[in-house]
Amino acid sequence: MSFPTAAGADAPVGQTLSAKAGIPWPAAIAHRGASYDAPEETAPAYLLARDLGADYLELDLQRTRDGVLVAFHDDTLKRTTNVAQVFPDRAGQPISAFTLTELKQLDAGSWFNAAYPARARPAFVGLKILTLDEVIDIAEGGANKPGLYLETKVPKQFSGIEKDLKAQLGRRGWLAPRTAPAGFDAAKAVGVAYTPGRVILQTFEKDSLALLQQQMPATPKILLLWLGDGYIATKDTGAKAPAGGPGLAAFYARQEVESRAAFADWVRFAKQHGAIGTGPSAALTNGGDQSYADLVHPWMNDLTHGEGLVIHAYTVDDAVDFKALAARGVDGFFTNRIAALLSFQGRAPAQSMADILARHGY
Repeated sequence: MSFPTAAGADAPVGQTLSAKAGIPWPAAIAHRGASYDAPEETAPAYLLARDLGADYLELDLQRTRDGVLVAFHDDTLKRTTNVAQVFPDRAGQPISAFTLTELKQLDAGSWFNAAYPARARPAFVGLKILTLDEVIDIAEGGANKPGLYLETKVPKQFSGIEKDLKAQLGRRGWLAPRTAPAGFDAAKAVGVAYTPGRVILQTFEKDSLALLQQQMPATPKILLLWLGDGYIATKDTGAKAPAGGPGLAAFYARQEVESRAAFADWVRFAKQHGAIGTGPSAALTNGGDQSYADLVHPWMNDLTHGEGLVIHAYTVDDAVDFKALAARGVDGFFTNRIAALLSFQGRAPAQSMADILARHGY
């Protein structure tokens, strides 16, 4: 079920390319874990994603002041921790200003209960920021063996993070082939950790992609795609992006690439610097704060596949969009709602989210 297999002669081009790269098709990527149902990038989010059957646990990598790689998305700690209470004079500082010991003093779960009371759980209070090692422990710790989908987040802030990542993955045995144990049944459990695509490296930054290729040339890589802000050039409409709120996503959803050549330049850069695919944004049917510029138009997907690259779109949560974008040729999705994606793909989880969380003490 979760091992890449050779695609037949009549298979979709993305399936053939995915099989060649040794990655699942279509890929189910748990964006920051099962982050719709548990606080993002925390233990319950990753335990839930693993046990539901995600192909990949996805995380953003940053580095502490004392050199530890941790899973955390934002540039600062304010949105998803109580840093303003614990370190009131430092609330706006980046992850790199804190030691791991300091980060471990923070509550990374209570914000979720306040933001999403219908999904709140008392056990989410006091959750901790995780190190990369702790996420790897989760990936290795269950019956399912998902892969790791790792982003170098704001890599310009963390000089040498690509080299650090290589060293840590090497220490944990994730850069060498990993053989499934005797008796492992890929028809009954996820086994991406035992495939050539066990780790996928991702970044928005061209420089970081080149450095990842330099450090880990044999490891699959994805160049994430974004429109404007120094990334793919946009048509100049004269409109300015609002500071935030629902209007920001709507603004990005209206943006268009400057030209086909501008889009093609980024796709070809990805291929020339070792990527096996791209990670484009998508405009969603029902809008919302995850609906961005539509970088999965059919012509874009045809161009990308024509360059021999797979397409993993972000961040998609609803069946209407899984269906529409899969029909356009998208080969996998980053999703916060991993159970919904797995159900759409015909591999609905055998256990409920509530049962899984309860089994792990949440």
